Amino acid sequence: MPTPLLPPLVTPQELHAALGNPQLRIVDATSYLDRPPGGGPYVVRSGREEYEAEHLPGAGFADIGGDLSVAGAPRPFTLPPAEELAAALGRTGLGEGTHVVVYARNSPMWATRLWWLLHYVGHDEVSVLDGGLPGWKAAGLPLESGAVELPAAQLTPRTRTDLLVRLDEVQDLPDGIKLVNALTPGVFRGEGVTSYSRPGRIPGSLNLPWTNLVDPKTLLWRDEEARAGALEEFEGDEVVAYCGGGISATVDVFGWYLSGRDDIRLYDGSLAEWSAQPDLPMQTG
Repeated sequence: MPTPLLPPLVTPQELHAALGNPQLRIVDATSYLDRPPGGGPYVVRSGREEYEAEHLPGAGFADIGGDLSVAGAPRPFTLPPAEELAAALGRTGLGEGTHVVVYARNSPMWATRLWWLLHYVGHDEVSVLDGGLPGWKAAGLPLESGAVELPAAQLTPRTRTDLLVRLDEVQDLPDGIKLVNALTPGVFRGEGVTSYSRPGRIPGSLNLPWTNLVDPKTLLWRDEEARAGALEEFEGDEVVAYCGGGISATVDVFGWYLSGRDDIRLYDGSLAEWSAQPDLPMQTG
């Protein structure tokens, strides 16, 4: 098996040294969640405008909430069928013969969501930029403006169905499987306003806030020892990760991946789907 161009978590300096490699595809995956002050469903806003103002040299843009989700679905970020997802990723310029580096400017969850989408359809030559755009800028590295159209690529899906869990499976999880919520402790407990149909969590869930793995101010991943400490509670356990809309849970999944585990499953529907079913229980406190 050939050596990957870059490690799964890549520093700005490592990426800068690889600029110009014909295999390299850099992608800004930024989106925004505009939340009403009094609670209620958020509005997904593309980060394309900010991307066009400044981005890494040669970087394209991936629209997580648009091209890479099911249009018109009842909840945001609904996962498309694998063939459709692979075709959309290919149109974005990501596919065979490319090593993809993903980043965001506001939260690591957009980068890890794109990493997960590619991983799900079997494209593993993917790295996440440590620190995202703020880390690149802090390193004093160059930026560009304007839109870049990456050349279309062919991506034949080798779908990892073992990485995905559906609603009916979550309702009937066997004993011993740990359901892990990646949201912040207050949201996990159901405190304050909610963006979902009901506050709280799926009963029996445990909490591993994504901020235990990444510094939310700098977007830098915590060191290996700190990440190992955060994951220690779940060592040897079968895990299903979820969050609000299947986005921030991918930070936890990627954290486990960095630790050597590639068996963590994602409940993609997460609370956006679960809390909208009035017959399904929610737990608070």
